[in-house]
Order: sequence, then structure tokens, then C-alpha cells
Amino acid sequence: MSEHRAVEKSENLDHFWAVIPAGGAGTRLWPLSRQGSPKFLHDLTGNGRTLIQATYDRLAPLAADRMLVVTGRAHRDEVVAQLPELGADAVVAEPSARESMAAIGLAAALLEARDPDAVMGSFAADHVITETHAFRAATATAVEAARAGWLVTIGIEPTHPATGFGYINVGAAVDGVAGAFEVREFVEKPSVEVAAAYVEAGYRWNAGMFVVRPGVLLDLLAEQDPVFTAALRGIAADPSTLAAVWPTLPRIAVDHAVAEPAAAAGRVAVVPGTFGWDDVGDFASLRTLLGGDDPVTVLGDRELVRTVDADGLVVPHGGRMVAVVGLRDVVVVDTGDALLVTTLERAQDVRAIVAALKQDGHGHLT
Repeated sequence: MSEHRAVEKSENLDHFWAVIPAGGAGTRLWPLSRQGSPKFLHDLTGNGRTLIQATYDRLAPLAADRMLVVTGRAHRDEVVAQLPELGADAVVAEPSARESMAAIGLAAALLEARDPDAVMGSFAADHVITETHAFRAATATAVEAARAGWLVTIGIEPTHPATGFGYINVGAAVDGVAGAFEVREFVEKPSVEVAAAYVEAGYRWNAGMFVVRPGVLLDLLAEQDPVFTAALRGIAADPSTLAAVWPTLPRIAVDHAVAEPAAAAGRVAVVPGTFGWDDVGDFASLRTLLGGDDPVTVLGDRELVRTVDADGLVVPHGGRMVAVVGLRDVVVVDTGDALLVTTLERAQDVRAIVAALKQDGHGHLT
């Protein structure tokens, strides 16, 4: 068995289920990431494993054969092909995108019926995490707190005052669970000045990682929207109703549907994460992630890239030579059928191109 698939039995957590929501199109990474081939299906680190495969790799020692992937219908076959270890029955296909609460809530309803002692951890398929042993240690602490009835998140230690992430206001230590703390509140993406104050005050980044007993999550949702909860439990009881019921479910993120109101009620805990984390949200983030000492970072075949007095990121996936002369902080992404040229500073604005293409009738390129 290869090293990246080795299961460390000593780390296996009883009744812990790893849930991997695999959705979204990653529009800020267009044209590399698209609706038909989103970023979690790509190797963005150059290590030979796609992001969803890397997610499986770091969770396998904890959950062994207890995993559930929730993805879009259009991506199900590719997910099954990339993760043959799981088996097709562990990959649930959403009929359409309904935001994270529907996907995670459906997984919770299925696991509630399948394993009364289950604790589930939801971890996005498209994040990059280093120091995997520290990640698994934090997850184990989160599972302990979840068994005690808490909705638990893993908070990332900020490396800079980022404006693209939400933050977690950390409170007092949780009684009886070493390493867990109460969440005072979740706060939305701040300005640079506010983000700097948050970092100084010890806030954590909200990476959207949640660990909880399935019944606790669904009961918390029921306090806000009992009809939504009943629909999810109904699908779990009769999966043949999925196609009919799914389009009626609200479009809402789990943070807004459950985490924020639960935090206001004092029912959310946070476990500080001491590992490296990146959501690879745009090409500037990707360039930082790939690192290296060369002025121009290349993701792909370096023999296809020539530069003179330039720096930035080049992705030569079109099979042809890419030459860059005299440009600073440039981003060039060539996929053969589309070419993106922008700057690292404007990397967040790439999604505007995707919106424009759809509006102009070029949806086949998105």
C-alpha cells in the first residue's frame, strides 16, 4: 500500500464519520477550475494528488472506511474514479447546488439513521492542509467535545490580517475538554483595519470545519427551520424522494443556518488548529501556496514557459509555449480553449469574467 493511502490504525476514532462536501465551481480560479471540472478535482499543489484525494488522505487515518462525499451530480463519476477506496455508495450526488447546509444536513440525516453513536466532521474537499498530524490531533479533540454535545469548529491561527475570511471570537475554556474553547461569535469578512484588530485580539480564521453529532446538528437546525430539518430527515428515510424534495430546500450556508445562532446561544466550541491551511481561493493564494525561489512560479510543464524580466504565476495547461516579457506580478493561465491574463493584485476579480461569459452566452467556457 502506498504511503499516502496508509491507514494509521492507532489514530482511528470510533464512530467518527468524515463528511467531505465537494461543491462549488471555484470561479476565481477560472479557466483552470470550471463548473464541469471544479478545483477539488485538480492537482493544484504539484504533488500528484488532487485536492479531494489529499482530503481523503489526511482523513483516512481517523475515519478508515467511514467517509461520505456529497457532490454535484455532474461530478459524481469523476469523484468515484478519483477515490476508488470509498466505493460508489459512499458518494452522494446532489441533484443541484443548494449551498452547504443542504449538503451537510443531508449527510447528517443519513448518518443519524445509519449510526446512532456517530460523530461527523465536515471538511471541504478543496482546502490544502499541512502538518497533517496536528490536523488529526485537533480533530480528535473536536470529536471529544462533540461527544459532549457541542457543535465544534476548528479555528485556524491567522498568519496575516486577511479580509477574505470570516473570524471566530474565542472565549473561555470548555469544562471537561482540554483544548476546546467557547465561541463568543462568528464575524463576517472584515476590512483590513478590523482584521488587524481581530488578529491582535486572538481571533481565529473560520475555515468552515465543523464536528458534531448528526442529531445535534439537525436539532439545532430545527430550532431555526423545522421544515428544512424534517425534509432532510425525510430524504434519509426514503432516498427515492431526493429528486423531488431537493429543489424545495433553502439555499443557505451552514454558518448562517446553524453556527451563528448556536454561537449566540453559547452552544459552539472551537479547537485551535496549529497546522497550515489554505482555501486556495484565487491565483494569488495559489502562487503563495506553491512558493519557491523562482521569480515566476509554474504549475505544470516548466519546459513550456519562457520569461524575461518577469515575475508571477504561469499555468501552461494548453500544451503550447507561454512567454512573458517585462511584466510584474502577472498571472497567465492557458488551458487551450481559454487564456487568462491578470495580475496577482486583481486575482479576486477573475470571477467577474465568469459572470460576464455566462451573460454573453458563453456558458460552455465556464
